[in-house]
Amino acid sequence: MEEKIVSPTEAAADETASEKSRGQELKDLLFYEQKDAFEGLTKEIRDAAQAFCVPYAKFLDAAKTEREAVLEGIKMAEAHGFVPYTFGQKVKPGDKFYINNRGKSLHVFVIGSESLENGIRISAAHVDSPRIDLKQHPVYEDTGACYLKTHYYGGIKKWQWVTIPLALHGTVCRADGTTVDICIGEDDCDPVFYITDILPHLGREQSTRPLGTAIDGESLNVLVSASPFDDEHADQKYKLSFLAALYERYGITERDLMSAELSIVPAMKARDIGLDRSLIGAYGHDDRVCAYPMMLAAVEAENPVHTLYAIFADKEETGSDGPTGMQGSLMTDLFADLANTLGANIHKVRANSKCLSADVNAAFDPKFSGQFESRNSSYVHRGVVVTKYTGSGGKGGTNDASAEYVGYIHNLLTREGVLFQTGELGKVDAGGGGTVAKYISAHNIDTVDIGVAVLSMHAPYEVVSKYDVYETYRCVKAFNEDV
Repeated sequence: MEEKIVSPTEAAADETASEKSRGQELKDLLFYEQKDAFEGLTKEIRDAAQAFCVPYAKFLDAAKTEREAVLEGIKMAEAHGFVPYTFGQKVKPGDKFYINNRGKSLHVFVIGSESLENGIRISAAHVDSPRIDLKQHPVYEDTGACYLKTHYYGGIKKWQWVTIPLALHGTVCRADGTTVDICIGEDDCDPVFYITDILPHLGREQSTRPLGTAIDGESLNVLVSASPFDDEHADQKYKLSFLAALYERYGITERDLMSAELSIVPAMKARDIGLDRSLIGAYGHDDRVCAYPMMLAAVEAENPVHTLYAIFADKEETGSDGPTGMQGSLMTDLFADLANTLGANIHKVRANSKCLSADVNAAFDPKFSGQFESRNSSYVHRGVVVTKYTGSGGKGGTNDASAEYVGYIHNLLTREGVLFQTGELGKVDAGGGGTVAKYISAHNIDTVDIGVAVLSMHAPYEVVSKYDVYETYRCVKAFNEDV
């Protein structure tokens, strides 16, 4: 066989091709390259994400209000051996408890094997979502139909809520002191409800208004009935027809509606988006997309080293106020109670605790790229988002986690092979938002935001990546188990 003769020039070229230059070596060392799920996750993990989102979709359909989410959370907890907790009771390592706070927030915890003074691992997500609530005197009739008066809850684009199928959910306290839960519009045999809009042929004046004022808040009145009560002597027959049907089904009167929490939510179910089925669309991803994996990671824990604590919080969309919001004192009351029972210094407990505030971030949308700063946005399919700070206009209203704590989270996720990214909520001065992080960190607890990037956040139907949902679960699980 004839030996190939290689010239010195060819040999030098081969050597250059096989060896990296100093600049290339430095680039590999110094640059950070963000990977997506298809580059950074194995097929096994991607398949696990697809499977993980099957029960998640069922959770979304069953938990369209914070009350329903709490009930689903209790089912999850009890299936893993959790029992109700009473303040002052004795506890020991391995014990699993939950507190149902007024049916609207849920606190679950597992007592760890190490001293409580080493800190508690906290994860907190909210289970309320933007929606439309009924006023206390909601029922009225007008021109051959019955309607419900409403007051929207949280930050919504009002025009997105007209002309879509709607369902009625909530709880009514009756005159005899009993309560009844209402859910109409979710079963395939149920009727749905509707907010009308003007047809384009007659909507020229409406079309001249700015988008944010095209639909007025007081006009978000829900069409619920259009048949009169069959009695020629009755007054307000259309209103009577609706109330009679409500009474027949639930035993409630108009007076009872004054003591009700009733909400209008989209009557649409969670569905896969796209032929590849890598995305999932639903109402209420914000923030149940973080709450579900967070709670599952907590209730699955068996005999943890750290005491673990997970929260389904209420009222985040309106400021976290009230006894069921994170500005309430239940978390700190419970910590003090456990510290007293276990002989721990409560100040040391809080100072050594760590928290993941599990909330969503805005996914970069190329259709609206002008509102994002691409280098510091979060993206679909790039894993759980670690958000150092939120707030608006100069970081107003933010927790802004420390470099040390953010570094700890980044290093933990890297070590555990969890795909993660960083992100902030749009361009500086473009808007902004907040989470429960600042209320937890105010108790001398290191806290950082993590969560899922969402397309069309706060819309009646939002979209997320299944892979990002699963990586959020893996993130919380790694956090809970890290020693």
